[in-house]
Amino acid sequence: MSNSFTDNPAASPKILLVKLSSLGDVLHNLPIVWDLRRRLPNAQIDWVVEEGYVHLLEPLLTRDGFKGIDHIIPFSLRRWKKSLFKLSTWQQFFAFKRQLQVDQYDYLIETQGLLKSGLVCALADKSKDAVIAGLANATQFSGYEPIARSFYNQSVQVPIDCHAVDRSRWVMCSALDWQLIDRSDFPMFYPEAFVQALGEKKIEGLKKPYVLCFHSTARAAKRWSNQCWLALGQELASRGYQVVLPWGNLAEKAVSEELAKQIPGAFVPPAFSIEDAFSVIAHAALTVGVDTGLTHLAAVLGKPTVEIYCDSPRWKTEGYWAKNIRNVGDIGAPPSAVEVINASLNLLP
Repeated sequence: MSNSFTDNPAASPKILLVKLSSLGDVLHNLPIVWDLRRRLPNAQIDWVVEEGYVHLLEPLLTRDGFKGIDHIIPFSLRRWKKSLFKLSTWQQFFAFKRQLQVDQYDYLIETQGLLKSGLVCALADKSKDAVIAGLANATQFSGYEPIARSFYNQSVQVPIDCHAVDRSRWVMCSALDWQLIDRSDFPMFYPEAFVQALGEKKIEGLKKPYVLCFHSTARAAKRWSNQCWLALGQELASRGYQVVLPWGNLAEKAVSEELAKQIPGAFVPPAFSIEDAFSVIAHAALTVGVDTGLTHLAAVLGKPTVEIYCDSPRWKTEGYWAKNIRNVGDIGAPPSAVEVINASLNLLP
C-alpha cells in the first residue's frame, strides 16, 4: 500500500483491530490504540472483540474530546457455538457480518493468530489495496494456528520470546511500515481521567484498607500454593489489612472460603463483573495475584500490583511500565512466600 496514510498525520485511514480474547490478551493489545492515535490522530479505529470483553474497551471509546476507539464490534462466537442450530444464532451472525462491512478498511491488524480471528478479517470489507497483517509464527506459550496466515497479505515474523504488548506493536508497526516502537516508549492503557474517576464499589463486608488476592486461574499449574497464600494473608492481616479473596466459579469459591477460615478478618466477596472489577481494584491498597487477567487489569490501571509467576514465563506478560509493579517467580520457579511478602510490603504504605 502507498504510504500516503502512514506519512501524513492529517490522513484518515480506516483501521480494524482484531483481538477477540481473552481478558489479559485484550488488555495487552490496548497500547496500540494509543500508538495509532499518536501518529494518525484522524484515523478511524474499530475493534472486534468477544462480547464478554466489551467493557474492557469502553473506556477507550472516542467521546467528550478524547479520541480512542471509534467503534467496538462485539463477536459472540462463544455463545453462538452453544446454539448453532437456532435461527436466532444465524441472524446474529449475519448482523455481525453486516457490521464488519459498514466501512471499507485500509488496515486490518490481527494480533491473535487463530483461525477464528483470521475469519473475521476475511468477513470484513476492505479497500482495494488494504493491508491485512497478522502473525507469521507462534510465540512460546501462546496459542497459534498456522492456517490463520492464509487470511493475511502480510505475515509478520516476531521473536519467539516476545512480550504480549511488544508482539502487538510488532504487527502494527509492520502493517503501517513504521519503525518498531522501542520498549522504552512505555505503553499506555487507560485514560488517566478514567482511572482517577473510578468510584468505590459498595460491597457489604468490604473494608478499607484491603488487599486483593487473586489466587485463581484457568490452569491449575499456574496457581500458587495455598500454604503460601496463607502465609501472605496472615502477614497482611497482622498489619491491619483486610485480605479479600475473589473467585470465579464454585471450585474457586471453595478455595477462597477455606483460606478465609485461616486468615483473621479475611473476606470472600460475592461474584463481581468486569465492570465491578475496575472499581474494586482501583480502591485496593494492593493487588497480589497469579498470572491471570484480573491481576493484569490491576497492573494496566497503574495500581500497586504483585504479579506471581509459577508455570508461565515472566517475560510474556510482566508489567514493566510502572514502578509500583513487582514481578516475582518464573516458569518452573514459583516464588517463596517470603519473596511475595517482601514485594507486597515494599508497595504498601
